[in-house]
Amino acid sequence: MVRLPYIRPVQPNQFMNQNEFVNLINPFKDKVFRLAKRLLVSTEEAEDATQEVLVKLWNKNESLDKYNSVEALAMTMTKNYCLDQLKSKRASNLQIVHNNFTDREAGLQQKMEDVDSLSWAEKIIEQLPEQQKLIVQMRDIEQYEFEEIAKILEMNETAIRVALSRARKTIREFMIKTHRYGIG
Repeated sequence: MVRLPYIRPVQPNQFMNQNEFVNLINPFKDKVFRLAKRLLVSTEEAEDATQEVLVKLWNKNESLDKYNSVEALAMTMTKNYCLDQLKSKRASNLQIVHNNFTDREAGLQQKMEDVDSLSWAEKIIEQLPEQQKLIVQMRDIEQYEFEEIAKILEMNETAIRVALSRARKTIREFMIKTHRYGIG
C-alpha cells in the first residue's frame, strides 16, 4: 500500500484542491510504486520515491492540465528519480522481483515448476540491459501501450518494439536451454 504524501493546505491561486489531486493520482499511484520497486528493489526506497514523485506532482498542480497524460508524466518522473537514486549509490545490479504470479488450480508439481520458471525468468531479466528491463516491466507487467512507453522513455515506438523483441528472445532462448538441460 502506497502512502500518499502529506499535502499542504491549498492556496487560493492553486489549480486543484487535495481531493481533486487524490482523484487524479489514484488510478496510477500503484503503478508508480511498482516501477519504483522494480528499479530500487527496496520497498522502503520505493515508498520514498513514490512519495517524492507525488509531492513533485502536487507542486506542479497548477500546470498539470497542460499535459496529455499525467500518468505518463508521473511514470517518467519516477523512472528519472529512481535512476538518479541508483546512480548516486553506484548500484549496478538491479533485482527484478515479481510476486503477483499464482496459479490456484495447479497441482503441487505444476506450482513447483511455475515457481522455478518464474525464478529463472527473474534471473534472466536481471541480466538484461537496463533499457530492456524497463521495457519488459512496462509492457509485459504493467501492460502499457507502446506509445505510452515511447513517451515515458523518450524513444520511438519502433525502438521500443525492437528492444522488447530482443529481451523476449533472450528470455525465451535461455528458458528453452534451461528446461532442455539434461534431455537428449
